[in-house]
Amino acid sequence: MLHKNAVMLNPWRLRLLHQLHLLGTVRAVAEATHLSPSSVSQQLATLEAESKAQLFERAGRRIRLTPAGVTLAHHAADILDRIATAEADLAGLYSEAAGVVRVAAFTSAFHGIVVPAVADLAAAHPRVAVELTEAEPLVSRAAVQRGEVDVAVCADFPDAPVPPEADLARLPLTGDRVVLVTARDTTPSERSGRVDLASLADEPWAFEHPGAHLADLAERLCRRAGFTPATVARFSSHGTLLSHVEAGLSVTLLPLLAVHDRYAVHTFDLVDPPRRDIHLVARRTTLDRAAARVVTEALQRAARAS
Repeated sequence: MLHKNAVMLNPWRLRLLHQLHLLGTVRAVAEATHLSPSSVSQQLATLEAESKAQLFERAGRRIRLTPAGVTLAHHAADILDRIATAEADLAGLYSEAAGVVRVAAFTSAFHGIVVPAVADLAAAHPRVAVELTEAEPLVSRAAVQRGEVDVAVCADFPDAPVPPEADLARLPLTGDRVVLVTARDTTPSERSGRVDLASLADEPWAFEHPGAHLADLAERLCRRAGFTPATVARFSSHGTLLSHVEAGLSVTLLPLLAVHDRYAVHTFDLVDPPRRDIHLVARRTTLDRAAARVVTEALQRAARAS
């Protein structure tokens, strides 16, 4: 028999609390969960009553978590992960790995790592379904923390590392270097050996849109070499960016993994090229799931072969 003062916590309401901790507002939680703000508020109020603790306080027209609310939100993340692991283990008991694993990855990781890994999984583990999402590293890391994806293929650079998170596991995949990309008809006499970026100050440049993972890096490197690049075009995809370079209309900087061999472009090494660290990010308890483990192993194999 339960003691009359026992605390009974509803997992669905814990999920809403965790979302509020990450997203900051009831409205944002409502949008993420496809509920109305009033429904979210009502569920959170019920959770507060169930917990027998003050979880929220008013801050103007918004609510924010009290220290007790923050503590419970941290526990909620672990509780929800454990429930997901238990459900997956029960579903896969006495059978092969099975279930859906949601993977987010940045654009240039798809060709060399993610697609080969998913193709390998389709043959080796037909009961594991992989749902893919294209996202910048910072976006996909946040999605892992919110529980929207299970595994993220991320990348960072030594001059702009992403601080580690205590509840996230980081597994190494591979690395690649940043190269200069030009049209293929550039003659060896024009570019030979390692290229000094300072010698390219007068070239027309193309980049991704500001704020993109690689655009910020490329422009930062140009400024470090002593010039502001004359930007003639910006694109939302590497394909259109490389087509522009292929036509001889611009040059760009990209990690080697992002340069697909179907484009008629040439790559040149830089003097002291920056190297990008590519890795997997997942909640630690996610990796207890058999299906998540086989997906991460496939991604690691594909990265080694890339």
